[in-house]
Amino acid sequence: MRDDHSHRGRPLRVGSLFSGYGGLDLAVEYATGGETIWFSEINAPSIRVFAHHRPGIPNLGDITSVDWATVPPVDVLIGGFPCQDVSTVGKGAGLAPGTRSGLWSHMAAAIDALQPELVVIENVRGLLSAPAIRPTPEGSTPDARNRDDATDERATAVRNLEPDPWLLGDESARPLRAHGAVLGDLVDLRRSARWIGLPASLAGAPHHRFRVFIAAYARTLFRTPLASDSSRGGETLDQVRARRGTIALSHQVIDLVLHGPHGSPASWNESETLFALVEDIFTAGGRYAEAIARWEHITGRAAPAPAILNDEKGPRPAPEFVERLMGLPAGRVTNPAHGLTANQQNTALGNGLLPLQAVVALDALQAGTEPR
Repeated sequence: MRDDHSHRGRPLRVGSLFSGYGGLDLAVEYATGGETIWFSEINAPSIRVFAHHRPGIPNLGDITSVDWATVPPVDVLIGGFPCQDVSTVGKGAGLAPGTRSGLWSHMAAAIDALQPELVVIENVRGLLSAPAIRPTPEGSTPDARNRDDATDERATAVRNLEPDPWLLGDESARPLRAHGAVLGDLVDLRRSARWIGLPASLAGAPHHRFRVFIAAYARTLFRTPLASDSSRGGETLDQVRARRGTIALSHQVIDLVLHGPHGSPASWNESETLFALVEDIFTAGGRYAEAIARWEHITGRAAPAPAILNDEKGPRPAPEFVERLMGLPAGRVTNPAHGLTANQQNTALGNGLLPLQAVVALDALQAGTEPR
């Protein structure tokens, strides 16, 4: 077992899986003061964005081909594994072998091999309801998986329960949800875990974009290395943030969202779809005008034009507007230096994470309370 203080005297080392443009990295680096030392991503446009902001950091590439025995150890392992098969707008294949969302199993293998102190996982709301299918080991039977001495009165009672698919009885196809499967795997990996689901609007964003966050620690009792630690190279967490400058949003902005002064973020307006925003946001007295104005105050900049107008195809979302909806600094993804088309920019942003939302989630998970 790794020493509790193995990171003292240096920044926490962060390993990033399914990295995208690095939204979760921004949040975790802010929360921990850590530094990402490697990432794993196969989407070429996203790789260009990630590498531009973190030059020289190696990309492990396809997670299915990584030999974890050769990968530098990390203190924090993060990842938002593919959501397509657990999303409520997908085909519902679920968390199963052979699906894209089933790549979670490779993240679990990385946890087992690297033994990080903290694991941070992000995914969509559908993780809570999508089915999960466990692969059956070759030659395995239910009796073979039970202990030979499991014949006491209690074990017999369990085996004789009525065949209710929601209980433990004789129905072999009882439902297993993706979220439960992930938590079960974390237990098998000797992790204590907390999780929370919250919308982006709880962080002040003018849209819903509900996400599930799981934090798992390699101890029986949950704790996370998120608090300020004066031993990080002689710097406090706040000093690290000040030295680096703006990572996602400023410390003051995050304090504004977490602690006021505008009252409970849960009461803030939220939108239904990006296209509703594009259509309605700038009309006089539009229903999202207040939410957009609040987001302008939080991010410290005005919203750019929401749509690219095209006589042939009609209006489509402007990447700069989507970038701003995600609370990212201007040009984080849309910088022409990345060489991305407008469609590639929107795809990267749409597949990414609002960093401030993750910061609010990590704050709540560390405190063991609901978001303030």
